[in-house]
Amino acid sequence: MGSPKHTEVSVARQSPQRPDADEPELDETDGTLEEIDEDAERPSAREADRALWDELRIDPVEIALPAGTGFTLRAYRPARELTPTDVAERDQDDPFLARRQAVETDVEDDDEVVILDEELAAEFAEAEAEEAEKADGKSRRRKPTADADAADADTDADATEESDADDAEDEADDEEVPVFLSHRGKLLLFKTPESLVSFVRSGAPNDMSQLDSWNELSERVEPADIVPLDEDTYELDLVVENLRGGHDTWDSTLLIEAGEVARDIAYALRLPAVLDMLSAGSSLDDLDEALRATANGGIGGFLGRRRLKKIGAQTASLGWRTIVGKISAVVDWRD
Repeated sequence: MGSPKHTEVSVARQSPQRPDADEPELDETDGTLEEIDEDAERPSAREADRALWDELRIDPVEIALPAGTGFTLRAYRPARELTPTDVAERDQDDPFLARRQAVETDVEDDDEVVILDEELAAEFAEAEAEEAEKADGKSRRRKPTADADAADADTDADATEESDADDAEDEADDEEVPVFLSHRGKLLLFKTPESLVSFVRSGAPNDMSQLDSWNELSERVEPADIVPLDEDTYELDLVVENLRGGHDTWDSTLLIEAGEVARDIAYALRLPAVLDMLSAGSSLDDLDEALRATANGGIGGFLGRRRLKKIGAQTASLGWRTIVGKISAVVDWRD
């Protein structure tokens, strides 16, 4: 990163060399000397680098996988504003997934009642009509008071359930969810900032183009802007090896951040198997909770360390090897 640009003043100098930062300069307005505090006048390099991303609410991300390290983009938006990535083409290319879907379809078909004989179908429909008529006649002969109370209670209960369901749906729509630079169920990873910027400017189809700030990003972004923050840099390639080292060597920061990005990718790229492995109550979620408690310290940290000792290193490493493998399988590497 270059040094800050020095503010020039119209004063003759003995030498063209830049003066020291602490050397006082002559104020042209009144001829007095005053010191210029450049650090106070200019934003820090970190603030300058982040201005674009903070404004557009998109972040550069760096992800290391066994096959290499790449850059991509990530944003968070309310779920109602996003159209999920289309995984139809990806799933067709997955023979194991296609086989499982075929089996599930066969099971569903076996559960259906299929009537081939038209006469039998007519008898079945007639029997249903008779049963319905009998049930209607019985309901008319009942005392109206009890029925009315029960009907009112059922109506109130149905209305309450419907209202709760609507509230839950509204909350889900308002929840911010991740979206990555992806296309048709594939996560796009770029080996260099230059290749990432070239893609963004190209107008090629991708899932982030639906964002309202995408067009502005494509016009303004430069390779020098692709500098992920430390918290947006993930080393999934180190997770399995770290877990194999045993409880005493587990890196809380590495593993917690790996869980965060894996959940984000699994949601955005529609990987239900990965979401299930990291869902609440799973062994890997227990690992995550224990690591967080340990990192926080105090009595919670003590309890977290006790919980960690109960988690098998082999089970954790095998689980994470599966997760890293599934994520690697949906990556589209771009040079």
